[in-house]
Amino acid sequence: MLTRAVTVLPEPSACKGGCAYEPKWDGWRVLLFRDEDGGVTLQSRQGRDLTRYFPEVVRLARGSLPPSTVVDGELIVWAPDRRRMSFALLQRRLNAGARRVLNLAVQHPAHLVAFDLLHSPTLGDIRARPLRERREHLARLLTDAPPQLTLSQQTTDPAQARAWMIAWAPLGIEGIVIKALGDPYRPGQRGWLKLRSRNSTEAIIAGVTGTLSRPESLLLGRFDADDVLRYVGRTKPLTPRQRVELAGVLRPPRAGRRRPTTHPWPRPLPGAWLGQLGNRADLDYSPTEPDTVAEVEVDSAYEHHRWRHQPTFLRLRPELSPYDVPITEEPP
Repeated sequence: MLTRAVTVLPEPSACKGGCAYEPKWDGWRVLLFRDEDGGVTLQSRQGRDLTRYFPEVVRLARGSLPPSTVVDGELIVWAPDRRRMSFALLQRRLNAGARRVLNLAVQHPAHLVAFDLLHSPTLGDIRARPLRERREHLARLLTDAPPQLTLSQQTTDPAQARAWMIAWAPLGIEGIVIKALGDPYRPGQRGWLKLRSRNSTEAIIAGVTGTLSRPESLLLGRFDADDVLRYVGRTKPLTPRQRVELAGVLRPPRAGRRRPTTHPWPRPLPGAWLGQLGNRADLDYSPTEPDTVAEVEVDSAYEHHRWRHQPTFLRLRPELSPYDVPITEEPP
């Protein structure tokens, strides 16, 4: 099943049989098939075979799950400091050769967080049964499983779900998934709801796409501990009103004797900096004097000094100095 976004956490009465609230993990959605012949297959949401990239998960499943089991879940990898999940370490698997995959599996082992059971070795295909029942069977199946193969947390208390959104955001939890306890599993349908954890924060405007008189989006920066202005993300397209507002404020970089370069970033912006955009092409832009602070709406997906999802520009913060902006976090 797939999710569709909502902006408000629904109350339990909004779901058939009541609502179940689960963390939205920052990983890769997979189906795990434990075959009758003893094999294990990991399949992505797009149908891609991921089995060879996660040998440690295959080994765990083969030793912990009985044949004829199909589990829906999320692959995650923790950063080395164990303080948050690392999407970058997941992505690294797909670019690794066989030997490198084995090394990564040892150095940064993946975990499978299971949240649904589609086929049971004793009951067969249980997708038509309500989620409450499927969840009970899954919990029993994972009773003695190792920590790397675990049952996702779930609550029926909306207050607890809201607390998770706040308390677990630093770990990389991206929000809450809401499921009806009385619903069957409908493959390919958007029967679950998704509420993202979002919050506002500040960043420095250091460039725009388009021109200073007609900006299209903002390129944002933050200083690091060494006073280097780091690129942290590109906003979603500006609204017509925001473009007019910003056109009257943004200025080109100043030059002076103490500033051998007119701007701290190269032009065009290197494609390797633009991980959130999903491509590696260099980006031409119009640099600005990096002294204007913007308030932006972001989610918790933050890695390698930047937001992985595009921020939304909210407003200017003229009362703030660039040095009032939080410094960039160190990458995992």
